[in-house]
Amino acid sequence: MGSQFSSNNKLSNWRRLVAAAALLGCGAFAHAGEAGRIVFVAGEVFADSRRAALNDAVQEGQELSTGKDGYVYLKTVDDGLLILRPASRARIVAYHVDRQTPSNTHVKLELLSGVARSVSGTAVKQARQNFRFNTPVAAIGVRGTDFTVFTDQESSSVTVLSGAIVVSGFGGACLPTGGGPCEHNASRELAAGQTGQMLRVKRGDATPQLLNSNSSAPDAASPPRSDEPSGKSGGGQALNEPGLDAQKATAVIQQVRNVQKNDISPPAVSPPIVVSPPVTLPPPDVVVSPPTTPTLPPPEVIIPAAPASQLVWGRWAALAEQAATIDATPLLAAGGKRVAYNSYYTIVRTKGADWEIPLQGSVGFVLRDSEAFVMNSATQLATAATLQNGQLQVDFDKRTFSTGFDLLSSGETFKLQATGYVGTKGDLSGNNQFVRPTNMAVSGSLGASDNAAYIFSSRLDDKRTANGVTYWTK
Repeated sequence: MGSQFSSNNKLSNWRRLVAAAALLGCGAFAHAGEAGRIVFVAGEVFADSRRAALNDAVQEGQELSTGKDGYVYLKTVDDGLLILRPASRARIVAYHVDRQTPSNTHVKLELLSGVARSVSGTAVKQARQNFRFNTPVAAIGVRGTDFTVFTDQESSSVTVLSGAIVVSGFGGACLPTGGGPCEHNASRELAAGQTGQMLRVKRGDATPQLLNSNSSAPDAASPPRSDEPSGKSGGGQALNEPGLDAQKATAVIQQVRNVQKNDISPPAVSPPIVVSPPVTLPPPDVVVSPPTTPTLPPPEVIIPAAPASQLVWGRWAALAEQAATIDATPLLAAGGKRVAYNSYYTIVRTKGADWEIPLQGSVGFVLRDSEAFVMNSATQLATAATLQNGQLQVDFDKRTFSTGFDLLSSGETFKLQATGYVGTKGDLSGNNQFVRPTNMAVSGSLGASDNAAYIFSSRLDDKRTANGVTYWTK
């Protein structure tokens, strides 16, 4: 719970952070907008906490997630393509396309878990220096490319269908907060011509390994649907206009399977009927059973109720000389669920008894603990921040929430606020941070112990960005 990360763990004595924070410092975040539209959806797919549907618009800052049977194809505003296969989560951090000045285009995507395929659109091809595809352990840049990625929290594997990529593990000047490709002595390139090979990055390693494709390759971890657009190999150009009549393709495939089943199956042959002569059996022996001992009912077994799930939060990434405050790996291995995540912080709901949120009423929460900092991309300096006057109000009738607080840093005060939606499991998904009155992105969850936690981020001005995590109780 939040209590295990006390105020003693708050950021202090911050020092200069040597970071490539170009993306967070760029003007691409000045105006958020539509990143693309869903052109195919099958199975369980969510955009933030809402069920995704065909032709839905996906905005900058939104997270897409798929269930164990879910597939979603997102056609981006510059005619690119992002595909998520089952049990995957990805976030559109930024998709700012400047058609007047293509060099000002900035695109950043994050695959949090699972398998995704990314096909570069026209704007990305004109501003490859400003494209970044992050996983929890690696940064991927492109050369105008079609590539597929598998990732969990400990390693990532990448294969290329067309074009080429440059991959680097995080470390040194290559940080999750950066933008564009990480190109240095430890980074490695992979081209479509290197058939049957992949790059794999393990947590903590700056240099990717070049390996033959194996069970950890993206297509092996989660194969594509039969109707997924094919990519040209051998260094050809990525497809520009994906043909996605998936429903029709699926119906045709099923019809073919049915015909094959009917045509190929051998006819059933009934065995010949054999009439046996009657058999005369000897009379049965008379067996006297011993007296029976009365059977007592088994003792009643009382199964104790499973403990309620808990919210555990903290900073998973080391920052400057401050060590990470949480390792989510054992919590997830024990059946926990990651309910919020960004480049610095994470929130995990531990495995526990099922919890249903109230169907009506409202409740207010008090800010109990927090950690936050302000990053200046011009000076590459990270400064500790504190939060005051926090409020979190949840309306269960409307499934909405509103929250806000004062962020104090270096003698300045910034008033941050957000509104958003409450999911069926208590997930908190904030509205677009660039649409007033909301001015910060929020992602988190309500807890079963009358508590709540969420991660926030906000652009304070053209150079400074605030990031943090909050913990609340009734």
